[in-house]
Amino acid sequence: MSALIIIRIEVLNPSELKNYQDIAPGIIAKYKGKLVVRGGELISLEGLEEKRRIVVLEFPSLEEAKTFYYSDEYEKAIKLRKDVANFEMIAIDCIN
Repeated sequence: MSALIIIRIEVLNPSELKNYQDIAPGIIAKYKGKLVVRGGELISLEGLEEKRRIVVLEFPSLEEAKTFYYSDEYEKAIKLRKDVANFEMIAIDCIN
């Protein structure tokens, strides 16, 4: 069963976040993930207006999503974004 990682990002320093953005896609791909949504137009249909950037990643399973997140490579990437953006991330199984 595939799984998604859904990320909401408040960007504090766009130029510094680029260091993270340059390496993250390669790490995602290494762990069998793919970008499904990266930015783009966002329309709030209900509730509060969402002003954060939305990113959605798809992995073959929840276990592989966790393996990606806890990998040594991604731990290093997290350090690049720690002070330049606030991330909220969840992982969830898809209905297949």
